[in-house]
Amino acid sequence: MSAHNNHVENSTWMHAVMMAGIFAVIGIIAFAALGIGVANQKHEVYDDAKHAYHDAKEDPLTTSEELDHLYHEEEKAHLSFLTYRVAGITILVMFSIYAIFMGIGGLVNALQPDDEHDDHGHDDHEEHHGSASPIIFSLGVMLFLMGFPSFVVACKALMSQGGTFAFGDILLSLVGLNFIMLGIANWWKEDLPFIGHGEQIATSAPFEGEHIRKAGLWVFIMSEIMVFATFFSSYLRVRTEWCTDWAIRASEEGDNCYGVAEGSVTTASDLLRYDVATLMPGAINTFALIISSYTIVLALKTAKDKNWEAPTNFMRFVLPDKKRAIRNYLIATLLLGSLFIVLKLVEWSHLVAEGFDIGSPQGSIFYVATGAHGLHVFMGLLVMLYLIFKSDTVGYDEDNGQGIEYFGLYWHFVDLAWVVIFPAFYLY
Repeated sequence: MSAHNNHVENSTWMHAVMMAGIFAVIGIIAFAALGIGVANQKHEVYDDAKHAYHDAKEDPLTTSEELDHLYHEEEKAHLSFLTYRVAGITILVMFSIYAIFMGIGGLVNALQPDDEHDDHGHDDHEEHHGSASPIIFSLGVMLFLMGFPSFVVACKALMSQGGTFAFGDILLSLVGLNFIMLGIANWWKEDLPFIGHGEQIATSAPFEGEHIRKAGLWVFIMSEIMVFATFFSSYLRVRTEWCTDWAIRASEEGDNCYGVAEGSVTTASDLLRYDVATLMPGAINTFALIISSYTIVLALKTAKDKNWEAPTNFMRFVLPDKKRAIRNYLIATLLLGSLFIVLKLVEWSHLVAEGFDIGSPQGSIFYVATGAHGLHVFMGLLVMLYLIFKSDTVGYDEDNGQGIEYFGLYWHFVDLAWVVIFPAFYLY
């Protein structure tokens, strides 16, 4: 941990536990309202529409126009039910993860003994020293991935009535998750007292003179660009129906890819772009991420502004002082990112209900690409939870605001990736 840090009492970490309780309550309320209350009403409408359609099919006097109308009404009612059911479940699961993430991290640190400090309130060790957090975190990721295949089998068995659940199948992944949480909790304890002094500087080209954390993040972003480039190249290959020699030879007919006729490849954009209603979730998500990039910039700008003053208009209730202004901007970013995840899963449920699943090449590319992006968004939201916690306790200012800046670089990349994904996967 860098030198010249503030002393943080362990009791401060109980604030994270309190935040965990708030997230859990929000998730339960949202699920009760959307996933149960509204969804049950929509399910009754869906049942009525389904029965009306099946009764009409049995009636020989029903015209084809009336039957088509009833079919579309049933489909519309089904999608409406899915919207609220999936939204409620997604919010419950997402905010439960928020609660677990904050609760475990806060509780682990709150139960540790206070560090010893000298008479001046500073740590005994003033020099920068290495951190074990990345090693602990990496070990946890390795163990989780080693046990992941068995973890998936166990989860499928748990969710299905015919499967046999074995606790041993999830044991290795659970051990990995525990190591991940311990690594994150240790990182929080090291970073929370940091007030901006003693930042390590790179000494070699091409990042000479830059903060090491910033240089490392740029290297990470460059590697992520290559990952998403593979998604785009795969999608363009399928979308343009560009055939490779091995695909032609492997096809059943021998003259086109995958044994399908030219022009018959259906992608997600073919199901989404022709209707405003089906395109709306993706469009809203685009604006949500763009606005969230703006709110993270406002949080950084407020932290770096030595002469910041509270607004005199109605915004003074939202931004009463500098500390709470930074926190509220970060909360706004969290809510916009959470909205993105909710709408994304609602959209997926609609596509699956219409028969577009991961079983086809074009389906697998769409779900893997947009799912990988959604995972990046969700990982960013978990980091943002800590930023909100720190802004509400220790606080950010012009000296230690680089933590928001470095996260903002990652968040802007996620935003820009979606700005490219949306027109390519939804409009092309």
